[in-house]
Amino acid sequence: MMRQLPLRSRLALLSAVAVTVAIATVALVSWFAVRALSYQQMDKSIDGQEVPRPPQKIRLCGDPFSPLPESCIEQLPLNPCDVHLNHPGPGNAVFHQAPMISLTFVSADGGTRCPVLDSVQTRDQPGDLRMTGLPPTEKSWRDGVDVNGRSVRVEIVPAPANQGVYLKAQSYQSVDDSLNSLAWLLGVVSVLGIGGATAAGVMVARAALRPVDHLTGAVEHVARTEDLSVRMPVSGNDEIARLSQSFNAMTAALQASRDEQKRLVDDAGHELRTPLTSLRTAIDLLIRSEESGRPLPDGKQTELLAGARTQMRELTVLIADLLELARPEQTAPATTSPVALHEVVENAVERVRPRGAARATAGEKAVTIDAEVEPWFTHGDAAALERAVVNLLDNAVKFAPAGSEVDVRLARGELTVRDRGPGIAPEELPHVFERFWRSPSARAMPGSGLGLAIAARAVREAGGAVSLEAALDGVGAVARLRMPGTGGW
Repeated sequence: MMRQLPLRSRLALLSAVAVTVAIATVALVSWFAVRALSYQQMDKSIDGQEVPRPPQKIRLCGDPFSPLPESCIEQLPLNPCDVHLNHPGPGNAVFHQAPMISLTFVSADGGTRCPVLDSVQTRDQPGDLRMTGLPPTEKSWRDGVDVNGRSVRVEIVPAPANQGVYLKAQSYQSVDDSLNSLAWLLGVVSVLGIGGATAAGVMVARAALRPVDHLTGAVEHVARTEDLSVRMPVSGNDEIARLSQSFNAMTAALQASRDEQKRLVDDAGHELRTPLTSLRTAIDLLIRSEESGRPLPDGKQTELLAGARTQMRELTVLIADLLELARPEQTAPATTSPVALHEVVENAVERVRPRGAARATAGEKAVTIDAEVEPWFTHGDAAALERAVVNLLDNAVKFAPAGSEVDVRLARGELTVRDRGPGIAPEELPHVFERFWRSPSARAMPGSGLGLAIAARAVREAGGAVSLEAALDGVGAVARLRMPGTGGW
């Protein structure tokens, strides 16, 4: 049920419920605390009331401060009921009754029960007389009722001279009336507090979710218009600010990805246009020669077919490279199987050696590869790493002068590939691993400009790093490939 409500309503409802529980808890604790204190105060009031000590003699005549003969003094019975009921007068005023506290005497034999002075008699119970004869300091408490049926709090104390017990009592009515009034007051205050908390919860929910509403509007705008340039203002460092930062980072990443895809499509279209144009030109010439019946000069047809085959080969390589770059880059290695990097390098060298030797077919001297590798084991995709090394070697062989040597060294997980070609200008180094980028001196040479980009991507996915720099002696360039791992298992 709660999940079907809007977030704003849920926040307001939860705030109201939380405040309601807090107010109810405080009200209940306050009421019970006041109740306990009231009952405690009532017990202190009852306990502070003194019990009567009836006189044994009463003056009948004369000055109360002068001695009198026995004829002016009357002996009184020890029964408190007889004293207070049968002998009213000044001498009986030995008990000053506290307001709202009644006193009842119960004789030791249980035959006599009487209220003292104007008290309302409290009903006694059989267990009350167990206090008879105990020291005056002994007390016992219980709840009971008076003769009018009202609930009272009763303190039982021994009467002097083992006469019986006194029942000191006070009605619960005054305390209960105060507690009922307090309960009504707390109830009204709680209702007002809950209403105010509900209104405050609604306002707080609106204020808290206002940035979320703005973010929702931005997301809906992006979904509707595909406008990835939208950015949310960020202020503070709370959760809403972090959410806005995440949204901005997401839209920036999406925009960068879309721009990169657009550049890839534009560059791919540009690169595909050249081989396709060459192919169409060759095919048009062959078809026109066939349709017109005019044969091409000797060797021209063979040259056109060889050129078409070369363009088809380059086109095939270019499409494969584009498919590889179009694949989403993985932040972790696709496989975590162990890879013997030295074997990968040796296989790559064997694959590229024929390409260096093929330079001799064009009237040039062959380019040789001198390889020295040490054992090194890492984790990753062996095929992808081998392709990366092949691309580095192929790039070195392509720019190496005829008859020169390409040095390949693998030591402690670092592979270096050095050629002795024209090298790379310092201002061009930051761009060598970009897609379709070629230096001005290499634009006339075959290739798509994707080899180093593919190599860098494969190395990054395997957790390594690759770089290209000028040789220290100023002759040629050095490619460095570093992979984490160990020299042996």
